[in-house]
This record gives sequence, C-alpha cells and structure tokens, in this order.
Amino acid sequence: MRIEAYHQIQQVYKPKQTAKNRQADAVCHSSDQLQISSTGKDFQIAKAAVAEAPDVREDLVATIKAKMDNGTYQVSASAFAGKLLAKYDEMR
Repeated sequence: MRIEAYHQIQQVYKPKQTAKNRQADAVCHSSDQLQISSTGKDFQIAKAAVAEAPDVREDLVATIKAKMDNGTYQVSASAFAGKLLAKYDEMR
C-alpha cells in the first residue's frame, strides 16, 4: 500500500465532506422540544401528593399508644387469626 496515494485520496474527499457538513449545519438550526402528556402531568401531581403525605397515621397511633399505656388495649385472638390467614392466602 502506498501512503502517498492515501493522502491524495484524502485530499480529494476532505473538502467535499467539510463543505457538506457546513451546509448541513447552516440549514439545520432546530431546537429540541419536550411535551408531557396530560396523563404524565396527572401522574406527577399524584406522585407529589403521595410524597407529601405522612408515612404514619399519627392520630391512630396516638390512640393505640394511649390504650396500651392505660392497659385497656384488647386484641381479639380470633380477629387477629382471621386477618393473619387472609394475608397468608393473599401472599400464596
């Protein structure tokens, strides 16, 4: 392979390639745009509302804690067993 021939070919194609790129750059000056659908906007609103909601229901927890401190908190064994078995069936 002759290196001189490669340089000659490169010189022939290089000016055309750069001129082509300049023309493409001059013609194409568009900007990107982003449009979010109404479903996407609704999803973002719902996500923000969930993030603002507390993880613990303080009113319910305070009531149960007060009953436990007083010794008046009663748990029905049959109700507990029923809920436990329902959750087990759900997980299977």
